[in-house]
Amino acid sequence: MNLLSTHIKAATCSAVFICSLFSAVNLFAEEEKTKQDAYNKLKVFSEVLSLIESNYVEPIESNSMIEGAISGMVRSLDPHTSYMPPVSYKEMQVETTGKFGGLGIEISLRDGVLTVVSPIDDTPAFKVGIKPGDKIIKIEDESTLDMTLQDAVSRLRGETGSPVTITIFRKTFKAPKEFTIVRDIIKVRSVVSKLYEDDIGYIKIRNFSKNTSSDLDKALEELRVKGITKLILDVRNNPGGLLNQAVEVTDRFLNKENLIVYTKGRSDEQNMRFTSHDKVAGVSYPLIILVNGGSASASEIVAGALQDLNRAIILGTQTFGKGSVQTIIPLSDGSALRLTTARYYTPSGRVIQENGIEPDIIVEMKPQNELKKKNGKDEEPEEKTRLRRFLREKDLKKHLKGKSSIEGVDVEGEATDEESSEEIEESKIKGMHEDLKKDNQLQQAVSLLSGWEVMKKMFKNLKIQAPDSNSRISMK
Repeated sequence: MNLLSTHIKAATCSAVFICSLFSAVNLFAEEEKTKQDAYNKLKVFSEVLSLIESNYVEPIESNSMIEGAISGMVRSLDPHTSYMPPVSYKEMQVETTGKFGGLGIEISLRDGVLTVVSPIDDTPAFKVGIKPGDKIIKIEDESTLDMTLQDAVSRLRGETGSPVTITIFRKTFKAPKEFTIVRDIIKVRSVVSKLYEDDIGYIKIRNFSKNTSSDLDKALEELRVKGITKLILDVRNNPGGLLNQAVEVTDRFLNKENLIVYTKGRSDEQNMRFTSHDKVAGVSYPLIILVNGGSASASEIVAGALQDLNRAIILGTQTFGKGSVQTIIPLSDGSALRLTTARYYTPSGRVIQENGIEPDIIVEMKPQNELKKKNGKDEEPEEKTRLRRFLREKDLKKHLKGKSSIEGVDVEGEATDEESSEEIEESKIKGMHEDLKKDNQLQQAVSLLSGWEVMKKMFKNLKIQAPDSNSRISMK
């Protein structure tokens, strides 16, 4: 029996070895076939390049065609992966200095259409009425429907004081409208603060730049001196920014070590974890965070972490859903590749990318002076093909020609000799009330925090069953 068992075990081991060897051979053959297919496609590419060079109706440079091919290759991946020619890469490096001539909008590609994520407060785009979700279908006279994100950014930027005309389609428009915007230096003051109802602090973070956490510390200290007991953190229309600043901002509201965000990619070096620390004492005020469809990237990291850690109530509408990591890789000729290398995850493991952050309390923003939808018909064309009806051949990028043919700084008004300090104070209070009248989401947050102490006293001695963590409250 023992001899038979030994023979069976040996046969089994041999079978397993043969299967493993067979799998390895198949895997090797599959890899070789893939490589051969790639070589064949490269051969076809060179044939097409040669045919265009010798037979296209007009002479064309090989370099521009090859750059176009590279751009097309990365465009097949995701909207945030892009190829930056040397000039574009230099422009991107200038942008990181914090000053550039532009319009003051964060843009992205949604379903292949250039879309405004959010306008930055007090910038040229904000002042002319550009809104989150606006579709930019033309820049000057050129269609954006087949334009890369990087190409669109470079066209929107330019000399300070120079105008640029963009064509916008919005769901409340019957037809696209042109907006002419004068470029300006875009240097955003990232943090502003106010006081409501004597003890409710309000802090708006406009973007996450290199000084955001230190600016937040100053704002928190100013509000602490004024005696606040509750806080509203507003990251609506905040397009994001630096990851380390998102971590630092989140850390300000935590008192012990917690996981804030982590990333996962294909390689181990892309897998990172970011946690809070005890360098700065976290503030413990009851906290409401305001978000909307213009809250993206770093804003979503802050909101998602503090929601998962039960540190804040998230109020507003679902965020943008930009939760991917881009790595800038310089190339040999001075160009660069912006490559998506990982995804962001909240502490509980939620994927931010595409999903966004869903608020605990859903409050739709009441439109101000907006035309409403008539007869129940959906007037917003979501697809590129539906937008093409507004464009002609001459609007298309690289169309064949016929032969005849941007820190907005809040400037406080200084008191004149006629103005007393009482009048100035009354004016500020009136401005606060006007803010609440125009902003029902902020109004709702102030209202909830105003009753915070009353609710604490009422429910202090009651045993209330904790709600489902997936439940959300709607206050439309």
